[in-house]
Amino acid sequence: MNAANDKVVILGASGVMGSTAAAVFAGAGYDVTMLARDLDKARQALVVTKNAARAEAVAERVTLGAYDSDLARAAAESAIIFEALAEDLALKREFFKKLDTCRHPDSIVATNSSGLSISEMAEGLSDSFCRHFFGIHLYNPPQIIVGAELVPHPQADPALTGQLKQMLAKRLGRKVIVTRDRPAFVGNRIGFRMMNEAAQLAETHGVAFVDYVTGPHTGRAMAPLATVDLVGWDVHQAIVDNVHANCPADEARDHFRLPDYMARGIGAGRLGDKTPGKGGFYRRAAGRTVEVLDPKTGAYQPFIPPRQIEFVERMKSLNRVGRYREAMAVLARAVGPEADLARRFVLGYVSYALNRVGEVAETAADVDTIMTYGFNWAPPCAIVDLIGAPETASMIALYGLPIPPVIEQAARTGARMFRGGVLEYGRTFAG
Repeated sequence: MNAANDKVVILGASGVMGSTAAAVFAGAGYDVTMLARDLDKARQALVVTKNAARAEAVAERVTLGAYDSDLARAAAESAIIFEALAEDLALKREFFKKLDTCRHPDSIVATNSSGLSISEMAEGLSDSFCRHFFGIHLYNPPQIIVGAELVPHPQADPALTGQLKQMLAKRLGRKVIVTRDRPAFVGNRIGFRMMNEAAQLAETHGVAFVDYVTGPHTGRAMAPLATVDLVGWDVHQAIVDNVHANCPADEARDHFRLPDYMARGIGAGRLGDKTPGKGGFYRRAAGRTVEVLDPKTGAYQPFIPPRQIEFVERMKSLNRVGRYREAMAVLARAVGPEADLARRFVLGYVSYALNRVGEVAETAADVDTIMTYGFNWAPPCAIVDLIGAPETASMIALYGLPIPPVIEQAARTGARMFRGGVLEYGRTFAG
């Protein structure tokens, strides 16, 4: 990696991630070339970049171009080639083959893929390409969300891995973890497993009820089904289908099965917030009235808040004043089917997240980092500490879930699991 070269070229600059990543790199002092299919697309993308940076002056560090006329020159001159094309393996491979013939030998090639195989994307390419190839998964929108996953190709130069991690942390201000090349990496593997379980539960319990019972009071900035609408049903499908197909031994594989009603909705063009007329789990009707999807019929009905449940409201009130340990004690002691559903959901998150340690994440702290700074969810280790490791292990076992070894160790030794401070995760326990 040529530290003296401050040039970055972005492929897919006309997409949401490409245009906002340009704002992050330019804001960090890089000279950025934004490439799209044509100059008009690149000019439109620059408007998004300036809005993301909240500064017209960011354009002073940006050059615009098109693939046909400018790709070879820009790739030869840049220290970092950041690919933010559509999440399509064939499309990415097509561009990487071109880059292999024109990139500077020392340039880093980074894909922003949210979970495609790093090895597959570089299959058949030169040794030089593979040594310099990484996944740099920035979370959307990157000018606000600072979590990042660095995924080295198996042949990547270890020294470059360290340099990139330092650059992401020091220069781009990322909270970065190094993860193994597994489907969906760490954050999306955990987050979309939980969101897809919520989508499955909605078939039986209804959308509004599931979002109410598993909402922010359980440790996430947004309720899970509202989050799926935000990221897009098509993105959700791509991630859960990828894990379901490529992780046959995953202990929660059934939770990655996309519900049939979502598949039908996607086929009809229902993608969430990006299709406001067709909606997602929620839809804004005329006069801004909120409607909610009935998964059984595919129809929308006026949103009626679910009846209030005592343990949920109690948890909300305790979280508002920072009494998180007491709120988790309420969840642990609550009785009834609603409490059972919420408790199983939270413990499923803790069990699944911390069982990724050693498989795809290096440490429990890495899992905490990406779930906090990538998803704005409460770190699972913090939840274990709030409940208590022995109590958490007992409850996980009660629901027939696998107990992560890191929890078993904490239960034996009495060690505190979370390495940060309360203020780092308290914000996710919204009321």
